[in-house]
Amino acid sequence: MFTYLLLNVGTLLFPLLFSFESKVNFYSKWKFALPAILITAIYFLVWDYFFTSHGIWSFNSAYVIKVYIGGLPLEELLFFICIPYACLFIYAVLKDYVLRGIQVKHFNYFIVPLIVFLFIAGIAFWSQTYTSVTCISTALLLSFLVFFRKVGYLPIFFAMYLIHLLPFVIINGILTALPVVSYNNLYNSGIRLGTIPVEDLVYSMLMLLMNVAIYEALYYKSKRKVVA
Repeated sequence: MFTYLLLNVGTLLFPLLFSFESKVNFYSKWKFALPAILITAIYFLVWDYFFTSHGIWSFNSAYVIKVYIGGLPLEELLFFICIPYACLFIYAVLKDYVLRGIQVKHFNYFIVPLIVFLFIAGIAFWSQTYTSVTCISTALLLSFLVFFRKVGYLPIFFAMYLIHLLPFVIINGILTALPVVSYNNLYNSGIRLGTIPVEDLVYSMLMLLMNVAIYEALYYKSKRKVVA
């Protein structure tokens, strides 16, 4: 009954506690992180509602506390807060302390093929809604950040993304093995990593990238005000 809730709480616990550690001091960045999380959560909750109502995925009532908001279990709403918070925490630590000032030359040699691959996958699986929407949405966001915004934080983002894959596999593995979340294979490629639909890897990338992009935009805006 509490499975999904405990996974959310467990994900949030240590990043939240260490946010107040004097060296990390992540709580001082909440003014950027919390709006980023909220804005992204609204977008994905609308997406979630649409996919759930159309049977693209569903939730097992045996593993949630049976409190529903807009047809979605409370734990699903918490998911879009807890996971992004933990990953933004990792991102901020990498940016401020571990990879500070990093400049990866020729990073576009990696990112451009990724964008092309995602577009091709989205078109190839056009009739599989989850695959198509997720791949094309991610490709569009990456294209916007690379070609129009020309942002410099993508190497740090992908470092965070790689780090997040370990807890992602554990948590998502539990969610899909029990299953807490069930996927209708008519709407995805049918390719799985164990019990995890491969699309979840791209879905997570999109969700986290949107959080980071908004976080960075708000941070940059605050710095411009200080300079002005």
